[in-house]
Amino acid sequence: MEDRGISAKTIAEQLGISRDRVRSIILEDLDMRKLAAMRIPKCLKEDQKRQWCKSSEQILEFFCRYHNGFLSRLVAMDETWLYQYDPETKHIQWNGGIAAHSAPKIRVQKFAVKVLASIFWDQDCILLIDYLPKGQIINAEYCSYLLVQMKNILKKKRRRNVTKRLLYLHDNSPARRALAAQNKLAYLGFHFLDHPPYSQDLASSDDHLSLGLKKQMKGRRFSSEEEVIAAAETCLDGKCTDFFSF
Repeated sequence: MEDRGISAKTIAEQLGISRDRVRSIILEDLDMRKLAAMRIPKCLKEDQKRQWCKSSEQILEFFCRYHNGFLSRLVAMDETWLYQYDPETKHIQWNGGIAAHSAPKIRVQKFAVKVLASIFWDQDCILLIDYLPKGQIINAEYCSYLLVQMKNILKKKRRRNVTKRLLYLHDNSPARRALAAQNKLAYLGFHFLDHPPYSQDLASSDDHLSLGLKKQMKGRRFSSEEEVIAAAETCLDGKCTDFFSF
């Protein structure tokens, strides 16, 4: 009860008994079960459901048009906050009975020093990581600047293939949906894929890329923004191609 996140294996090692015996005591004698925080889909409104269908039909249309080259044309983007210190949290606890409540856990405050990373990637690797400068805000001008940077990187990486119509997938933030940002997309030859509201189905790497990065950096203390950035890039370096697959 002092540590509701303790594993059955650890209890068995501390008490010197078998893991099966530990599980029997916990489940049968103490009537306790493991409860985990679960991520569930958001309840969509009717207009959001219609938008979801419209966006999915658009993506299906592009898939049918390009078919074999669909994934090779796709470039995804995500933003994530990286903290100088992000305390570890435990979401799984032992709880007795169906109506039992877990003991309250005080949330440790994250350090104020943080960096916003904008990450671009395709099906093979990371294309670009940009860190928001101090005093800068995310607006259409900044988003346009990132698109130009990505275009230059693609010219070096893909050369002749960069002339093909690229499909660009990002979230629905106001700055990225602004007219100036959309005009820059069209000027650079990118085609924006409309992201369905609250969708976790597209670019599955989007979900585990940012969450996996945060998980690796949790509990570690850094003395400066430079150390935070260096640690983030170390975590992302050397990832295999399968990690970035859509």
